[in-house]
Amino acid sequence: MSYLIALVGLVVTLALAYIASTNRKIIKIRPIIIMIVVQVILAYLFLKTVIGIKIIQAIAKVFDKLLLYAADGINFVFGGVANEGAFVFFLNVLLPIVFISVLIGILQYTRILPFIMKGIGLLLSKLNGMGKLESYNAIASAIVGQSEVFITVKKQLGQLAPHRLYTLCASAMSTVSMSIVGAYMTMIEPRYVVTAIILNLFGGFIISSIINPYEVSDEEDILVVQDEEKQTFFEMLGEYILDGFKVAIIVAAMLIGFVALISLINNVFDLIFGITFQEILGYVFAPIAFLMGIPSSDIIKAGGVMATKLVTNEFVAMDALSKVAKSFSAKTIGIISVFLVSFANFSSIGIIAGAVKGLNEKQGNTVARFGLKLLYGATLVSVLSAIIVSLVLT
Repeated sequence: MSYLIALVGLVVTLALAYIASTNRKIIKIRPIIIMIVVQVILAYLFLKTVIGIKIIQAIAKVFDKLLLYAADGINFVFGGVANEGAFVFFLNVLLPIVFISVLIGILQYTRILPFIMKGIGLLLSKLNGMGKLESYNAIASAIVGQSEVFITVKKQLGQLAPHRLYTLCASAMSTVSMSIVGAYMTMIEPRYVVTAIILNLFGGFIISSIINPYEVSDEEDILVVQDEEKQTFFEMLGEYILDGFKVAIIVAAMLIGFVALISLINNVFDLIFGITFQEILGYVFAPIAFLMGIPSSDIIKAGGVMATKLVTNEFVAMDALSKVAKSFSAKTIGIISVFLVSFANFSSIGIIAGAVKGLNEKQGNTVARFGLKLLYGATLVSVLSAIIVSLVLT
């Protein structure tokens, strides 16, 4: 029965993308089927096989080490601020972003990351039926982040047609930045974080291929990556340190505002209607949670967590998940965890449109116009990844 529900959920998700398609006649079925099969295989590999589990454990150990190194710097500056043994979200989860941002900067400076991103992007373009630029952008988004990725392709940004620009932005919203992966791993199980990142990569191509299908000619299928501005090594370090700190501060500010606002709204709704706002959203999202393969006993609470991510961000939702996780089955935790690992929320519309507008005002306005459609597609990517995981966890 659980397999049947997941398969129905898969069909419904693809149908919802089909309904929003700009040109249904040119949708390429074969690459979509291939990528779905690849998703299932990869999900099974990482969640069910000994080799996959060992890979996840190795990745988790790397990030554990990085977090320990980051803690040395944090303790030097903030040592004694928290009581011994206490967990302070800003210190333990957000500030390590600064150190990981530095590592990304070093890999960029030494040309290691650009080489990796171009290579993997070229291989993906053979599989997904899309252009080299789209494939590169998806990989770059998952590594350098949803804002920074547009800097790497700014030489082509002004010449892109709206349909290609949509695909680039959809990839940026469907993935997550490598700089905050360590932060996610402190809140949910690393195996779900890694699995979600990989599934979302292919899911972004699948949903975009349906919602926004198009052909890329040989003349258009070029990739021009912006080289890093000439800097000394220490200039680069300073820039990435500050960029990482800005991200940590911005996330902290958003969390303060969103958590406080949700608390206020919940209290007001509880006083007036006898039910919290998140509980209401839980009922709205419950059918989607059911189609994702979540057991019926968990769908209301799970729907509330899903809705929290959509209207706020993934960090707030992960915190909400931690508060109700004890009442969930292991399967529910796995499905919801994968759903949460993406930037698919309302605030990302402004972030992505602002990033593009900073490089090209006209294109930024174009992004703002299809912002809601971006969020719609990115949310379907998260649902699709969660359904694939539910098939494996069944």
